[in-house]
Amino acid sequence: MEIINKLNSRLLDKTSKKCLLDIEIYKQRALMYAQMEGAVSVLSDMQADKSYVYKSGTAIELGLSMEKNPAEINSIWEEEIIKKIHPDDRLKKYIHELRFYELMDSLNAESRADYTVLSKIRMKDKNNEYRLVKHRMFYIYSPDNGKLRFALCLYQMTLDQSRQPVSDFMIINAVKGEIIVKDKLDYQNILSGRELEVLKYIGEGYASKEIAEFLSISINTVSRHRQNILEKLKVKNSVQAFKDSFH
Repeated sequence: MEIINKLNSRLLDKTSKKCLLDIEIYKQRALMYAQMEGAVSVLSDMQADKSYVYKSGTAIELGLSMEKNPAEINSIWEEEIIKKIHPDDRLKKYIHELRFYELMDSLNAESRADYTVLSKIRMKDKNNEYRLVKHRMFYIYSPDNGKLRFALCLYQMTLDQSRQPVSDFMIINAVKGEIIVKDKLDYQNILSGRELEVLKYIGEGYASKEIAEFLSISINTVSRHRQNILEKLKVKNSVQAFKDSFH
């Protein structure tokens, strides 16, 4: 996926000057969040390209494995959790996290702790039904090399479990209580079902020929859908359609 490669290029710390933050301290913090908030807590180490997943009762509700707690993953992507997220929300989550990184990268070090991601996403539960889950994400930067060292993600059941769960993506200034970035464009009400499918594959980096094969349609039909998407969303190219959805 194009968006995953872009995120990896931004997030993973490959600099020669290593961060000296003690990971054990941050593991304890991740454990505390899981225990005190009943959350699934994921600590990702950008320097080591590893994640540590701490699970509570929420993990059982989501049908996640409890065999290893914490679970250690050789990647910054917690695949068992990510695969439970609704495909549309998964792509939005990736794009939203890229925007969060770019925002944080533009701020001075003293201001970064004020900002966080706050989202509601649809995830499959133990019964294979979609439930609304609150997702929060925090970044911790290294005082040694100035690079992003840790990301802490929290997953909790929301209080709003309506019959038609609606996802929501925000970047907030927690100190001021302000929304900095919020979904602007609800393209699900603008595009047809097939156009949404095409847009999803475009966002994942697939070429028109591949999209045509996935959807069992002609390349000409894919091209027509691409053009319709651009006209309906009033953007210059298909990738920009995703970016504009999060301004």
